[in-house]
Amino acid sequence: MVFKPQKTKFQLNIVENIQTLSIWANNPWRRYSISLIILLIGYFFGSSLGMVSAVVELMDPVAAFLSVVFIEFLIVLRRNFRFERKRKFLVLLLDSLRLGLFYGFFTESLKLL
Repeated sequence: MVFKPQKTKFQLNIVENIQTLSIWANNPWRRYSISLIILLIGYFFGSSLGMVSAVVELMDPVAAFLSVVFIEFLIVLRRNFRFERKRKFLVLLLDSLRLGLFYGFFTESLKLL
């Protein structure tokens, strides 16, 4: 017997907020500005995580493993939402976050050379 997950009020509010944000972002300028903001947030977190793990030097393999797992999780989410027409905006935000994280890690790796 397969149980269906319960729809909580928190889940419904999150879905409702994402839908209103995607309706608000019908304008291409708004959509790309939010995408740019998410890319810069991802870059900030990527460079911060690289900097912190490089300074501590104790958790380098663990931080690298966790960051790769998180980026792979974003790729799996993108694969699941790719063909759904209603979730195109969410796919754009996931791609922006993933690219920002990748560029943050890349620039920190160049600093450590």
